[in-house]
Amino acid sequence: MALTLTSTAFKGGAEIPQRHTCEGADRSPALQWTGAPPGTKSFALIADDPDAPVGTWVHWVVYDLPGDATELAEGLPTSDTLPGGGTQGRNDFRKIGYGGPCPPPGKPHRYFFKLYALDAPTKLKPRATKADVLKAIEGHVLAQAELMGTYRR
Repeated sequence: MALTLTSTAFKGGAEIPQRHTCEGADRSPALQWTGAPPGTKSFALIADDPDAPVGTWVHWVVYDLPGDATELAEGLPTSDTLPGGGTQGRNDFRKIGYGGPCPPPGKPHRYFFKLYALDAPTKLKPRATKADVLKAIEGHVLAQAELMGTYRR
């Protein structure tokens, strides 16, 4: 069974609801996953927008989620650590936790939520960047899943 990432907030390829964007409450969407491979000790999640005018814009960095986790609740706090385990990094808004879609007016942007099943925790301190996490998980990825949503202003 392959690792699969879904959301109750939006379907893959569909528009992300306004409540999860800078034009709404900017709440993180609920995410669920199934099919973690045997030996999964932790998860990492990175959400980014490759269509941003300045290059890929990072919206959310989460790592060291417990290996038995199967979801992230909606509206997680923008704190260094998460209830139930997990650590949040710094996004490109220079903030901790989730920063929702906020593209310039024009064409829709794509937002990729990428989940990594890992054979070990990263042991990074809070506030790590996407680059820090990607470096830390090199050689530890057992499986990867992706969910893409769109948003336009």
